Amino acid sequence: MIKNLLASGAVLMLGAGIAQADYSLTILHTNDFHARFEPISRFDSGCSSDDNAEGKCFGGTARLITAVEAARARSNNSILVDGGDQFQGTLFYTYYKGAMAAEFMNKLGYDAMTVGNHEFDDGPEVLRGFMDAVSFPVLMSNAEFSGEPQLADKLLKSTVIERGGEKIGLIGLTPEDTDELASPGPNVTFTDPIAAVQGEVDKLTAEGVNKIIVLSHSGYEVDKRVAAGTTGVDVIVGGHDNSLLSNTLEGAKGPYPTMVGNTAIVQAYAYGKFLGELNVTFNDAGEIIEAVGEPLIMDGTVAEDEATVARIAELAVPLDEIRNKVVASTTAPIEGDRSFCRAVECEMGNLVADAMLDRVKDQGIQIAIANGGGLRASIDAGEVTMGEVLTVLPFQNTLSTFQVTGAAVKAALENGVSQVEEGAGRFPQVAGLRFTWDASKPAGERVVSVEVDENGSWMPLDEGKVYGLVSNNFVRNGGDGYAMFTDAMNAYDFGPDLADVTAEYLAASGGYTPYLDGRITKVE
Repeated sequence: MIKNLLASGAVLMLGAGIAQADYSLTILHTNDFHARFEPISRFDSGCSSDDNAEGKCFGGTARLITAVEAARARSNNSILVDGGDQFQGTLFYTYYKGAMAAEFMNKLGYDAMTVGNHEFDDGPEVLRGFMDAVSFPVLMSNAEFSGEPQLADKLLKSTVIERGGEKIGLIGLTPEDTDELASPGPNVTFTDPIAAVQGEVDKLTAEGVNKIIVLSHSGYEVDKRVAAGTTGVDVIVGGHDNSLLSNTLEGAKGPYPTMVGNTAIVQAYAYGKFLGELNVTFNDAGEIIEAVGEPLIMDGTVAEDEATVARIAELAVPLDEIRNKVVASTTAPIEGDRSFCRAVECEMGNLVADAMLDRVKDQGIQIAIANGGGLRASIDAGEVTMGEVLTVLPFQNTLSTFQVTGAAVKAALENGVSQVEEGAGRFPQVAGLRFTWDASKPAGERVVSVEVDENGSWMPLDEGKVYGLVSNNFVRNGGDGYAMFTDAMNAYDFGPDLADVTAEYLAASGGYTPYLDGRITKVE
């Protein structure tokens, strides 16, 4: 094991003996930026200019530019890479699609990125426009896309770059279930990540490349499986599940880097709040002899590049009228963090599910199911702007109403709690029903009990009965694994925008108070 070897004086002596052949590389990395070009609050949503001036905000492209320049100055060899999901998350993406991300990624000087699932939110055509605009390769190894004309002649499975006279192989990895998470279209088929990575490693190795980095938008657990199941991968730069890896920060999911065999795994949370900085030393055989680093927090101590601040302000002008409109108020912060909304009943989940059900309850709809992954931020106390609502609900999803049997409702809840350990976005936030589940049981057998609100009384779910449901069009069409809804009866997917529905529900409250009421319980 590398970590054990690094602890021994013998390796230190060996390193000294071949010092002239060692090669050092600084890997700077981001992931899950989600169009957070402006600074964010501690809730990962918008941060006011006053709070930013007082040093209370984090991230933003202008800080990232300063930090990347400083990190490059500290290193003799460096690369800047991204673990996917630049797309989606704020009005900037809604308005500009991939064009704004392309402009600033070019300015930052990225060397490569992998395709995240959200890069497919608007289909291959928008991804192609982004790839045509950027000056670096975009990668995805674990998919067959030769039949998709928008991708076939542009997207790469792997690439080789040079830095300091050494060749570095880069491989892209995308979630295997992207067809459930986004809209890649019928011409893209996703494949097993381990086999795909090993195939590209073997190809690169045959070309004489012995330093190989995987850019993986697949999540921390998958990254560890890929590291264990392949040979020849030196570093995995992760993304997708917004894992904070750190040796010093509270709440970190694991060490930075996490070593699995001889492979160093890193990830840097999300939204530009951190810049990952991994310093790797290779011997002449391309083996890692040291891998150290830490994500750097982009807080108020990091100066903002003034030209970038000005350019973002220019691009924000068309959006200001929309997002600055105050639509409601809340008496307390509304918790929407993914660590809650993808695992337990959360305040934002209750708000959105309640809003959905309230909008259509006069249509015979009894149950609302919202996927936790569709909730992207919290909202702080006080005035609520439309921009904040759109940051929580950025996907332009519409309300879908439909009818299914109680058995399908039970199957939907089983799907929702089937991947809680992985932080999957399918976790169900609900209204009009309550349920209990047991995490100790195998997936598919976890839901212990379900009750439906029948005119103010809680009644056990009848698996033979037909119920009226509301969700969003993404879930109704099978997104996040909800395949049991695709053949629903009387489906109508063209209701109002979910963000508008939520904003109007908040406004009608006259001062919303977030709450939890035990509608989702877990057997301990």
